[in-house]
Amino acid sequence: MTIAVGDAIPDVEVQTMGPEGPQPVKTGEALGSGKVVLFAVPGAFTPGCSKVHLPGYVQGADEILARGVDRIACIAVNDAFVMDAWAKDQRVGDKILMLADGSGAFTKAVGLEFDGTASGLGVRSQRYSCVIESGVVTQLDVEPSPGVNVSSCDAMLTRL
Repeated sequence: MTIAVGDAIPDVEVQTMGPEGPQPVKTGEALGSGKVVLFAVPGAFTPGCSKVHLPGYVQGADEILARGVDRIACIAVNDAFVMDAWAKDQRVGDKILMLADGSGAFTKAVGLEFDGTASGLGVRSQRYSCVIESGVVTQLDVEPSPGVNVSSCDAMLTRL
């Protein structure tokens, strides 16, 4: 079942890259307090994700934060090494928390996985964005078709 507005964000272990390597973090801790903008991508280094989705949020991060958002996070079904390399490639810095959902546990828990096996991707996340306030989803925008539209930074800024 897909997560919906009014639902609590699941508390699942994902990873971030720390100075010593991959570090476990619970989504309840990373996403559960304050006002958080979370966006999910099908995969690091893929064209739409690297040319539009992540760069849009990197460029718009200051404006999002100025609108009362405490944290911006990006999640993908990739490992922490890939997410770290992608963050460096995209010059994310400390603007966006990069969450590695390597096994897809969070993606499955929110019911937003898709099977890209036919394209060689395996199980990945659908592309979406959401606002989470005090651990509860207050806005959710899932892309209805390929492309970056309703989940883009520009679309998020019109809703904040």
